[in-house]
Amino acid sequence: MRIATWNINGVKARQGQLLSWLERESPDIVCLQEIKSVDEAFPRAEIEALGYNVETHGQKSWNGVAILSKLRFDEVTRGLPGDETDEQSRLIEGVFSTDGGVVRVCCIYLPNGNPVGTEKYTYKLGWMDRLIRFVETRLALEEAFVLLGDYNIIPADIDARNPKQWVGDALFRPESAQRWRTLLNLGLTDATRAVTDEPSYTFWDFKTFGWDRDDGIRIDHLLLSPQAADRLGDIVVHREMRGGEKPSDHVPVEGVFAF
Repeated sequence: MRIATWNINGVKARQGQLLSWLERESPDIVCLQEIKSVDEAFPRAEIEALGYNVETHGQKSWNGVAILSKLRFDEVTRGLPGDETDEQSRLIEGVFSTDGGVVRVCCIYLPNGNPVGTEKYTYKLGWMDRLIRFVETRLALEEAFVLLGDYNIIPADIDARNPKQWVGDALFRPESAQRWRTLLNLGLTDATRAVTDEPSYTFWDFKTFGWDRDDGIRIDHLLLSPQAADRLGDIVVHREMRGGEKPSDHVPVEGVFAF
């Protein structure tokens, strides 16, 4: 089973790229972030025509997440619990039945948090605290659980071509890193680091022409419960998508599992 994450950076702007990639690669489950679309405007029919079931948690102009799956959804959860006032669409979860048992796939778009020192950073840290509590409940189920998406977290120096330029940024602040480590200490496995010790960038900034200099960072992650980590075969980073026509600034990251 192939399960992928991709910050699409606007599904309307990248619809052609998305459909072409789905048709060519045909992953089993795809989690999209930053769709920037209300549910009603999402290109559901075009994606369903390729054999996918579609569930979305959209928001006008900003944020928004979606799961595309060749498997039927047994359950769908929308929104991160813990704050009834939070209106931002940043989490959607699907549960699927496979020959190898239940697989729970949770797609997240974690807040960026910049500028530090504003309510945006406070919101990021609060969101991560809520995510930690949410993950605790999921791990208690002892299921294959894949928590994937755009985390807006650079875990370590190796995950940035030029780590010094990120010092002080919300993606690289010690408070953010501490919460990342808390997630791992709950028992989650960083899938990329389970298969390679080499740099593996997933984002190149438009503004700084990062792709031209391979000045990338790794902020798109798959974190796995023990039951999912045991089934992990490989991680594939689709770098070719960054060099294509009208690309997103992120590329798809795909986990290959023996479910």
